Amino acid sequence: MDTEVFSGPLVKALTDKTYLTRKKAALQIERLITKSDKVPEQINTIIETLVQDFVYSNNPNYRNGGLIALAAVTIALGPDIALHLDIIIPPILSCFNNQDSKVRYYACESMYNIAKVAKGEALRFFNGIFDALSTLSEDTEMSVKSGAELLDRLIKDIVLELATTYISPFDPPGQTTTFSLPNFIPLLSSKISTKHSFTRNHLVLWISNLESIPELGLISYLHEFLDGLLDFMSDPSEDVRVATEQLLDNFLMDIMDDCFARQVADDHGSASDEEPEGKYNSDDGEGDGEGEEDEDDDEDAERTLKGKSVEKVSPPQANIQYGRIIKILVPHLSSPNEEIQKVALKWMNELLNNEKDIIIQFTPQIIYAVLPSLSHPVKEVKVAATRTNHSLQRLVLETPVMESLEVEDPFDYQMTVTNLRLQFLNEHEETRIASLDWLLMLHKKAPYKILASDDGTFPVLLKTLSDSSEEVIRRDLQLLAQISSYSDNDYFRSFMMNLVSLFSTDRRLLENRGSLIIRQLCTSLDPERIYITLADVLEKDEDLEFASIMVQNLNVILITSAELTDLRKRLRNLDTKDGQQLFTSLYKSWCHSAVATLSLCLLAQAYEHAANMLQVFAELEITVNTLIQIDKLVQLIESPVFTYLRLQLLEPEKYPHLLKCLYGLLMLLPQSSAYSTLRSRLSCVSSLGFLHVMPKSPMEVPKKQPTKSISNGHPKIIDDFIKFNELLQHFRNVQFKHERSRKQAMQSIARNNTFRPRRPYFFHGSSGGAISLTSDPSSTSSRDIGLEKVSKNHNSSNNNSLGIKERTTGINGSSRLLSHKGRKL
Repeated sequence: MDTEVFSGPLVKALTDKTYLTRKKAALQIERLITKSDKVPEQINTIIETLVQDFVYSNNPNYRNGGLIALAAVTIALGPDIALHLDIIIPPILSCFNNQDSKVRYYACESMYNIAKVAKGEALRFFNGIFDALSTLSEDTEMSVKSGAELLDRLIKDIVLELATTYISPFDPPGQTTTFSLPNFIPLLSSKISTKHSFTRNHLVLWISNLESIPELGLISYLHEFLDGLLDFMSDPSEDVRVATEQLLDNFLMDIMDDCFARQVADDHGSASDEEPEGKYNSDDGEGDGEGEEDEDDDEDAERTLKGKSVEKVSPPQANIQYGRIIKILVPHLSSPNEEIQKVALKWMNELLNNEKDIIIQFTPQIIYAVLPSLSHPVKEVKVAATRTNHSLQRLVLETPVMESLEVEDPFDYQMTVTNLRLQFLNEHEETRIASLDWLLMLHKKAPYKILASDDGTFPVLLKTLSDSSEEVIRRDLQLLAQISSYSDNDYFRSFMMNLVSLFSTDRRLLENRGSLIIRQLCTSLDPERIYITLADVLEKDEDLEFASIMVQNLNVILITSAELTDLRKRLRNLDTKDGQQLFTSLYKSWCHSAVATLSLCLLAQAYEHAANMLQVFAELEITVNTLIQIDKLVQLIESPVFTYLRLQLLEPEKYPHLLKCLYGLLMLLPQSSAYSTLRSRLSCVSSLGFLHVMPKSPMEVPKKQPTKSISNGHPKIIDDFIKFNELLQHFRNVQFKHERSRKQAMQSIARNNTFRPRRPYFFHGSSGGAISLTSDPSSTSSRDIGLEKVSKNHNSSNNNSLGIKERTTGINGSSRLLSHKGRKL
């Protein structure tokens, strides 16, 4: 220690344990400085001695004495302290991290006194002071926290008063003011990730303080700390959350003010002429956020060492990085924390209305983040997400499609579609529906830019047909139909083939949703095109069991669905070429189901051919499934769809084969409710004495008829096109093929069950009795089994499928439960 600078008693007093003794010694040092006012070397010696021998000492009493002595030196020098701050402040700041709480407290006290004198010059050390205060905000010693809070308030006041005006002669060249926001932002960014509530509160208050000074232009650096600031909304401290929310609202108001100012400038045509380039930058590039230095030499002369303010410099023009702000907001749109999510959605909604050109570039990411929240359990979040979704849809609709390859489209269609497809996996119905609504809108807007046949979307849409939600299925079908309407025939046929394949592999889907899917497609597309294509696909299907089930479903939909009224009318007009083509196209695949083929002939009023078909029935084994289908057909004949057929019974001269066809059906039926229904209907005709007009000759395959109207009143048929002989032979061949397939399947089961006791099947007739079938149920004759009456709701448009489940053996050896409309038979 340099004893020539301080006397022994002064050193002893300055390092005393009691505060009052050290304070008196500090006053003596203050007087020494005052006496040495005209001897700078002596002042420098005193300061160097206090720093090196006292503040940097390992003895806490020496450090405490040195801290209070430096404060006394500052008070003595007054404004001239600016020359010595580079030596005085760094050692004081080092004491803020000292393990001794008293040292930390006296460091706060010393810094407070120095800052009070130095004022604007203290801003040169703002980063160090701010860093130290942030650390002390978590201090557990209350005296230290109190001292730090006093110092913090003083520094805030200095910043509010001088941050935009004070210029120190010691500032680096090119720096417009002593307080440099660009130099401070990196420190703030490093601090913003803290998880400590007290530090967070300290940061929020400081950011609020800086935000309240418009000339600083803190908004231009928002992207540097917004991400961490949003995380503050999840803090356990309510004070932190409230203060953060208020601060974020202030920033949002600043952004809206900037947007409004630019819109006004654009409206007046001054944006490009008057505003400097770079005022509005949507890129992710950095901006310095500082104003241009526009003071002249006379203003430079006003700058002094005594902390006097100069005339305010021009406020920096906003250089808000909207692109980076939106990029920060997007992940928070799906934050698990509701408070963060609400704030992010609120910001996004405001930006959607003002920064459309930038938002459109982030559409895929926003969709991915927002759609899951449409089903959020918290109402506020759900409403905000719905609003964001609708606003984004409007924005996309308003954005023109870039047709030129030379101009890059700001909207990424493919990435958007990819993210929408991912939403199909979401567990919530609202999200899946919204994703399909998006795809419907996008495809309608730009049908040739999205949903190509090879982009992977088509298989996903087909799989979605198995969705548990009926509304999702409807949207999905609407989209598939919309895609098909813009596609060629190859795409449409591929769609139908894939749909049939889906039904084949997912029989439950066919049973539960098959009718809905087909009817919905017929609503959106041409029903005739759908049926003809499906018929062509099924005709070539090698899975005979499935083809039969599928034809039965299509037949019931054809007869009962209101969506197919026009198609039924065309089928009934076989005197036109279109009707003949339609009948012939359906007939060949309908042959997979004998009763469905008979239904088709009745629907098309081809009664003579239907009567001839019944003779083929005599050549076939009448299975339980066949009897059930005949039972259902009888019930359908009693429905409004076949009103014309029932009325034609009153004109036997015109339709003699109709009467014979219905009597043939009656002979096939066992004693059942359907038998009674049909017999009662025919009894009404026979009581009128019309039986004599029935054809007397045995039913034979008719020869080729001339192309003219039939004299007995039949509809006019151009036999040159409809080859009834060939059709009947095709029907016989297909049915025999089915019969052989059933027998092969039964033989296979018999071989597999050679050593197993046979378990009889039981079927209940209309009389309530049970009939045991110990072998192939298909061998049961029509007089051995009674059939339950089928549901009278056969004409309902909500008929999901044929409504028949059969415990009979398929080609693959599997068995199914025989029931009708959910009832066991």
